[in-house]
Amino acid sequence: AGCPSRVIFLGPMSAAIISGADDLRSCFHFSSIMDSNLPATVTPVSALSEQVVRAFFSAHGLVVVFVPENEEIPGSYWGESEAGLIGHQLYLRADTPVHSALHEACHFICMDDARRQALHRDAGGSDTEENAVCYLQCLLADELQGYSMRQCFADMDAWGYTFVLGSASAWFERDSDDAQVWLRGQGLLPIVTIRS
Repeated sequence: AGCPSRVIFLGPMSAAIISGADDLRSCFHFSSIMDSNLPATVTPVSALSEQVVRAFFSAHGLVVVFVPENEEIPGSYWGESEAGLIGHQLYLRADTPVHSALHEACHFICMDDARRQALHRDAGGSDTEENAVCYLQCLLADELQGYSMRQCFADMDAWGYTFVLGSASAWFERDSDDAQVWLRGQGLLPIVTIRS
C-alpha cells in the first residue's frame, strides 16, 4: 500500500520540480516502473529467523501470517512477492522482501485505530505520511535482528526505488525533513511508540 517498492520516489526537495501536480501520489503511480526485469537481489524474509520475524512484528501489534510458496499473498497492494496487510495481520511469503514487510508494518504503526479497523490492502494516507512510512521502515530496519538500515537502503535501491538525490540513503539523510516532522507530530520520533 502507499509507496510502491518500484517507483520514482519524490521527497520534498522534488516538489518544486513537479509543476501542475495537485497530487504527488498520482505522480508516484504515473512514474511507477513496475518491471519484472528489475533486479531482485534483495533480502527475503526467509533469510531471517521465523521466530525473530514473528516476535519483531508482534511487538508492533501485528500478527505475521506466512503464505505457502507460490500462493497469492492476501492484502498485497502490488501483488507479486510484496507483503500484504489486512487489519492487524501482516501476510508474508518466503520470497517477500524484508523492506516490503517493514513498509507495510510501518503503515500500520502510523495509523490510528479507526483506520486499522478498516484496513484491507490499501493503507491510504497523505503523501507526507507515505514519506514518513518510508523513513520509519529504514529506522526500524536497524532494530530487526539479522537486518540493518544500510541493508534496507541497498535493498530499496536494488528493488527499484528511484530517488531524485540518487539513492535511498541520500533521501533519508538529506531529503526527509517532512517525514521526520510528521513522525514527531505523531509521537513516533525520537522513540517509536506503539499505539494499540
